[in-house]
Amino acid sequence: MEWSTFLWTTLGAFLTLCTFSFLYKDNPFYKFAEHLVVGVSAGYFALVLWHQSLIPNLFTRLNDGDWYFLWVNSSQWWYLIPAALGVMMWTRFSKKRSWISRWPIALYMGIAAGMAIPREMQARVIEQLHSAMLGVIDRSNFFGHSVFDTASGIASIIIFLGTLAALFYFFFSKEHVGVFKGISSFGIWILMIGFGASFGYTVMGRISLFVQRIQVLNDWTVNAWESGEVSYVLFWFLVFGIFLIWAMFEIVKYFMNKGSTPEQ
Repeated sequence: MEWSTFLWTTLGAFLTLCTFSFLYKDNPFYKFAEHLVVGVSAGYFALVLWHQSLIPNLFTRLNDGDWYFLWVNSSQWWYLIPAALGVMMWTRFSKKRSWISRWPIALYMGIAAGMAIPREMQARVIEQLHSAMLGVIDRSNFFGHSVFDTASGIASIIIFLGTLAALFYFFFSKEHVGVFKGISSFGIWILMIGFGASFGYTVMGRISLFVQRIQVLNDWTVNAWESGEVSYVLFWFLVFGIFLIWAMFEIVKYFMNKGSTPEQ
């Protein structure tokens, strides 16, 4: 491994250990890693916004050479309107003029909601309902291989009935008693199963991230000790030495505080 690559790997290992230190408690190492991630992410997205949104969608279109106003020569002058709305948003940081930012934010939220709601309804509700119903009426789910496919057919029926029951739970125009109470209870079970599956999927995703970071620490340690370079091993000891000294400091502080009595 080259020296520059090892230095970046060491920085990644150090930040990984800083993040893992939060498992003990909130501490300066974790705050450093947290603030660094937030700062780097903000800077990265600012550059992405500048190069992929503002330059092609605003400055380039205001600079086509057909219409002149101050430094702007454009035939598409109306792009000055969203530019002005964007500038108005920055008044949010002024106590006296923060009310100006409410107008572009309200306009932006209205446009975003108008564009997102139909798209989300189509993708997450209508398409899923269509797929649930199609599974029941599609004959191939039951006789896909010229024989009755019990598992596929029953699964399609359960998904269809579960979808209807979950939707019925949110139907409040009819009191949930008798048969309707049973359907509503079945809908609750379906919703709980769905939430549990989502939670399990999220937990497994986090565990995968944890395992990946452990593998990074392992690879970093192996590269440091098998490189044959003294400087690599010194950097490895430096990183672990920092956290070892911090751990010893916390242990000593714990026992000193344990022996002292709180002031009345």
